[in-house]
Amino acid sequence: MSLSSVFHDRSGSAQDQILSVLRAVRRHLSMDVGFISEFVAGDRVFRFSDTETTHNPLAVGSHAPLEQSFCYYVAKGLMPGLMHDAAEDPVAAQMPVTRDLPVGAHLSVPLRHADGEAYGTLCCFSYTPDRSLTTRDLGILRLCADVVDSILWKDRDAAREQDARRRRIADTIATEAVEMVFQPIYRTADGRLAAFEALARFAPIPGMGPDAWFAEAAEVGLGEELEFLALRKALRAAPSLPAGVKLTVNLSPAALASPRLAEALAGAALDRLVVELTEHAAVASYEALRDALGPFRGRGLCLAIDDVGAGHATLRHVLDLAPEFIKLDMSLIRDIDTHTGRRALTEALTGYGRRIGCEIVAEGVETEAEYAVLRGIGVTRVQGFLTGRPMALADAAALPPSEPAALGR
Repeated sequence: MSLSSVFHDRSGSAQDQILSVLRAVRRHLSMDVGFISEFVAGDRVFRFSDTETTHNPLAVGSHAPLEQSFCYYVAKGLMPGLMHDAAEDPVAAQMPVTRDLPVGAHLSVPLRHADGEAYGTLCCFSYTPDRSLTTRDLGILRLCADVVDSILWKDRDAAREQDARRRRIADTIATEAVEMVFQPIYRTADGRLAAFEALARFAPIPGMGPDAWFAEAAEVGLGEELEFLALRKALRAAPSLPAGVKLTVNLSPAALASPRLAEALAGAALDRLVVELTEHAAVASYEALRDALGPFRGRGLCLAIDDVGAGHATLRHVLDLAPEFIKLDMSLIRDIDTHTGRRALTEALTGYGRRIGCEIVAEGVETEAEYAVLRGIGVTRVQGFLTGRPMALADAAALPPSEPAALGR
């Protein structure tokens, strides 16, 4: 990478970007070694190091007392940032490192936190003196230090944000701060209650819906923990729901294939339970997932593939996992009474479901016109605001299972 490009190229990880800057400026200055150090508890720690040869005298992660380094004295203003020959500086000449490496020409500029406190230094040196270096070269090193500063702080801010998100998710799990609501699913044949989908609700944060909570949990390594918390809370509510109706819960492929699933489902009435495979993560191995679910499905557990028609890889899920239910995404159902293409695709999927003995559930049904078309097509179950919004457990428990849905409730 050329020196000019380091001021514009922000591709790659923070570490890759910083190494690119370090290498570019070291080569531009014709120095043998370039490094970035951090001041930590009285030590100078090498965080990045680059050299033109395979031998690098400054191993990343190695450290030494600050007082034994040029970095400390440059940062304190007790040693110049540019030395043509370190042996000629009265302070540097007394330091063993000047002879041991050896250090000839040396350039060093401080790296600082946003509050001005010293982070460390960006340095380059050659093994021999170099009289050609000028203050302009030191200025170039300062410009590169500014680039490194911006990358470091951006990366640090991202790490802090990641830590904050992890703490938020961990606290939610530790305090079980997840509320479950239940949305009814009705049969189209007789209009009666068939099931409830358990949906997780979290503390309100702008821009953070339930899907974002689960996605964020997965990003910070707590995805399964949050999913199993929601599953446990849903299963605790199951005995309060009307007799004879099923309970559907959402789980990712990773959670479904997890050894922890057996513990989570211990004691559950599997013949009342439907697990919906979400689109949040790809299935790594369909064979492994089938094997993991096999014992539970043999005891009555049903499988639903969610969001079919939404553009995800859910048709592969349908073909390889043979679910009992196919749930059509609301994007396919919206305005189906006036959209010829959506109606045609829904008819095809419904016909496919009939052929393989799989029930079709339409999600996001909001109008009576949509409901009428879906029923006419042969969709067997519907879910949406038309037949019932997500509700608290007490309200779900009070729904009469034998009465037809009141449209527009």
